[in-house]
Amino acid sequence: MAKVLLIDDDAGIGEPLITYFSRFDIELQQALRPSDGFAALKTGAFDAVILDVMLPEMDGFEVCRTIRKDSDIPILMLTARGEVMDRVVGLEIGADDYLPKPFEPRELVARLNTILRRQRQSEPSVKTDERVFDGLKLNATTRKVWVNAAEIELTSSEFDLLWLLASQPGEVCHRDDILNQLRGTDTELLTRAVDIAVSRLRKKLEPLDAIKTHRNVGYSLSLAAVSA
Repeated sequence: MAKVLLIDDDAGIGEPLITYFSRFDIELQQALRPSDGFAALKTGAFDAVILDVMLPEMDGFEVCRTIRKDSDIPILMLTARGEVMDRVVGLEIGADDYLPKPFEPRELVARLNTILRRQRQSEPSVKTDERVFDGLKLNATTRKVWVNAAEIELTSSEFDLLWLLASQPGEVCHRDDILNQLRGTDTELLTRAVDIAVSRLRKKLEPLDAIKTHRNVGYSLSLAAVSA
């Protein structure tokens, strides 16, 4: 059973969602304040976080940044206004998906299951599954990445994106294919979401010029493969 932490100060939303999620074999626990959420996450017992933007103590964007400092746990953000900028900011700081309020519980479960399924599928069955390129090394078992022999920190979605590009170096990954692989289908920000994710990943891979843009098409890994 998947275990999910909901960080939302609306006490009335938790109980109905806890009951609804249980139908889908998902255990939901609610934290009403960010500080309570951080304390719960320290147990390491959760598979994903549902995070509201409007919170006491600090807003959801700051909570997301704080979580991302030492964890790649999948994060789905709830944006009260549903504004495009809120969603863009959420993606830029490391959220894996977003959902505007008000929402249908069924859609929330569907999006959450997509994230959890992607997480499970990205876990390799081969213990020494590595990709090595000029200046870049990825290990799918540990989900670690090294740039010029120095380990760098990537979020779960950033690692999945890099692994996807590294699995077919030199070949163009179309934006739609990237989105379908990493997020599932969506109705807004399709191209923008992919571009934001690539831009964020590029910055973390510096000084390597690792990702090539194919205008109006997609992206490819531009590094030469070497023996592991």
